[in-house]
Amino acid sequence: MKNFHPTGNCPIRDVLSRLGDKWSMLVLITLNANGTMRFSDIHKTIEDVSQRMLTVTLRTLESDGLVERKVYAEVPPRVEYCLTDTGGTLIPHIEGLVEWALENMDTILEHRQIHV
Repeated sequence: MKNFHPTGNCPIRDVLSRLGDKWSMLVLITLNANGTMRFSDIHKTIEDVSQRMLTVTLRTLESDGLVERKVYAEVPPRVEYCLTDTGGTLIPHIEGLVEWALENMDTILEHRQIHV
C-alpha cells in the first residue's frame, strides 16, 4: 500500500501544491502558446488575474525552474518571461489534463446539477 503522509518529502503533494493553484497552469499554457512574453502581455492574455497574483505566480514558477525571467538593462527596464526546458516538458501533461477536462466537462456539469 502506498502512503501519502504530509510529513517528509512527498513529491505529489509538493508539485501539485505549486501547480494546482488557480493561475500556474494558465500561465504555463499561455507562455507555451505565445512564446516569450512581457509581463503586461501575460496580464492582458489572462485578464482576470491581478497584477500581484501574476507576480507571485511567475516568481513561484521561476523558483521551480519552469519559467525563466530575463531582465534587459534598458530605460524603462524590459522584463520577459519564457518557459524553460523543464517547463516545456510539463506542457504535454497539462494539455492532456485540458483535453480530458474538455471531453468530460458535460458529464461533470451534469453530476454537479444532480448533487446540488
